[in-house]
Amino acid sequence: MAKAQRSLSRKQKFSNNWHKQKKKIATIHEKVVNKRKDFQHKLSSELVQQYDVIAIEDLSISDMLKDKSYSKSIHDASWSEFATMLTYKCDWYGKELVKVGKHFPSTQICSSCKQKHPIIKDTSIRVWTCPTCQTNHDRDINAAVNILEEGMHLSTVGATGIA
Repeated sequence: MAKAQRSLSRKQKFSNNWHKQKKKIATIHEKVVNKRKDFQHKLSSELVQQYDVIAIEDLSISDMLKDKSYSKSIHDASWSEFATMLTYKCDWYGKELVKVGKHFPSTQICSSCKQKHPIIKDTSIRVWTCPTCQTNHDRDINAAVNILEEGMHLSTVGATGIA
């Protein structure tokens, strides 16, 4: 894609070759979008067929897009589109999709001892050791475990009415 865009920048604007190169770039973009959608459809279908309860974090994606350091990667990954796919596929297959609140401190809680450590708010810290139980955590894996546990708790609370 970068090579095609560099080639476009060397063409005289609005010439026939410039238009041809614009079409080539549009085709490349379309292929990228199609590959992403295909991957998301396959992954969401696999998750929905494999699990009865799926927990995701209900993030405010529009607010996250305002942060320039995250916006490109969030757009590239199409988070909201993936969440939408999970939602309608869970409805189709009669599975439960639990959205954990965006204010749940998933990255700050040790998934082993359940202690909250607010110092872990810094997103540049990718690996951390719990000061209470000395367990090493990868930030993303720890957050995923915490979101799953909270989702299972919310699912149980919703089904039984007991907290």
